[in-house]
Amino acid sequence: MQPSVHRRHRLADGRESLFFTDPGGQPVETVGDARPLDSRSGDGEVRFDRLTGEWVAVAAHRQARTYLPPADQCPLCPTRPERMSEIPAEDFDVVVFENRFPSLGPELGILPEPGGAADERALWGRPSPAFGRCEVVVFTPEHNGSFASLPYTRARTVVEAWAQRTEELSALPGIAHVFPFENRGRDIGVTLHHPHGQIYAYPYAAPHAARLARRSRRHLSEHGRALMGELLRDESGSGERMVLTGRHFSAYVPYAARWPLEIHLVPHRQVPDLAALTGEERDELAAVYLELLQRVDGLYDTPTPYISAWHQTPVNAADREAGWLHLQLTSPRRAADKLKFLAGSEAAMGAFINDTTAEQTAARLREVRI
Repeated sequence: MQPSVHRRHRLADGRESLFFTDPGGQPVETVGDARPLDSRSGDGEVRFDRLTGEWVAVAAHRQARTYLPPADQCPLCPTRPERMSEIPAEDFDVVVFENRFPSLGPELGILPEPGGAADERALWGRPSPAFGRCEVVVFTPEHNGSFASLPYTRARTVVEAWAQRTEELSALPGIAHVFPFENRGRDIGVTLHHPHGQIYAYPYAAPHAARLARRSRRHLSEHGRALMGELLRDESGSGERMVLTGRHFSAYVPYAARWPLEIHLVPHRQVPDLAALTGEERDELAAVYLELLQRVDGLYDTPTPYISAWHQTPVNAADREAGWLHLQLTSPRRAADKLKFLAGSEAAMGAFINDTTAEQTAARLREVRI
């Protein structure tokens, strides 16, 4: 498919906004944001946790962010004469803009590198600026619906936006890791119902990404092959946990799934991130991702809350050599009327106890008619 095009614009307070247009559509060439906005927020900080060796972002200014507004006040709908929104256009396809209430940024910079005990002690009591960038990805001008209800062409445009933003954000000074994701459903904690996702560009490798990177580097060094590729081959060979298989992507419920509903969508070719996918791979990704979400929605009579997390490798060369892009889709929904809450074992110890088997979940997903 012919890729989409995009145009850059600025919002009233200086934040960047990119309008991506479906293939064959008319690009949004001009916008006019007439809102009397205050100066942009973003005075957060990051603090180094000496006990775990991890960075923690503190963003107290986000307490004032928009929370579940009525539909006629949605900030992600197109602007109308009677209602100005974050998107100063009366029509659009896909829009990416800097978050008005960012956890990270808008300043860019390089965090101090923790070293020995003396260096780490020096970081205690001295917060660093929350360098980085947080963006919102609006999938559609329609207020209702979800990614699963998008037409294929629109889903393909979102994939293109993810790839473009990954490439550009990864090249910014001090950015160590780019994470596109979507939270769906009030049970997950969303604050806006309009179909959208987010992208975080961290000044450090997020803890889970760092752990995966370490294991991937070690596996490549010891065995001479990529860890995720080996897992994909093993799952494909077994078949009992596979959900769908395409030419370029496959989806399966992992053997040691932690959540009642957990699926990994993995490219057959080793690539570090979405930006490294070919046009043909992006074409198929849009289709198989739609099918996967439709299967998830087909499990119950009501929409299932989920977190859709794109695991991209950190930007340093060693991690990119060993890492392998994949999507992790998880949901706490363990029955039509029950949710799994992260209580003592999971929340405190990180030791998950699942309520179902991976094989049972995969079978149910395969049986869904779409």
